[in-house]
Amino acid sequence: MAMKVYGIKNCDTMKKTFTFLDEKGVVYDFIDYKKQKPTAALLTSFLEKTSLATLVNKQGTTYKKMEEAQKAALEKVETALPILIENSSMIKRPLIVYSDGSITLGFVPDQILAKI
Repeated sequence: MAMKVYGIKNCDTMKKTFTFLDEKGVVYDFIDYKKQKPTAALLTSFLEKTSLATLVNKQGTTYKKMEEAQKAALEKVETALPILIENSSMIKRPLIVYSDGSITLGFVPDQILAKI
């Protein structure tokens, strides 16, 4: 399985990630959430490896503009999945799935280096 990088192409953090991986000569498949919405099955597979609190990007504008009821819905998997599918910019970026099936979230060069 090739390494997969999930995110949004125009995101600054993603641009740093692409530059970093390209400089290291890493081969990866990029999946752009704006072109290919995440599915419930995909998000569930991520949640087998990380917590919902870690997966949700609470620093972004989309989250900050939400009403309190929507924010509360992001605390439970069953109510969070539909929100994350429709608002994929709320998924922490990058989300990298490595060939061994493990994942990392966010651009943390040391963590990424340890996995590639």
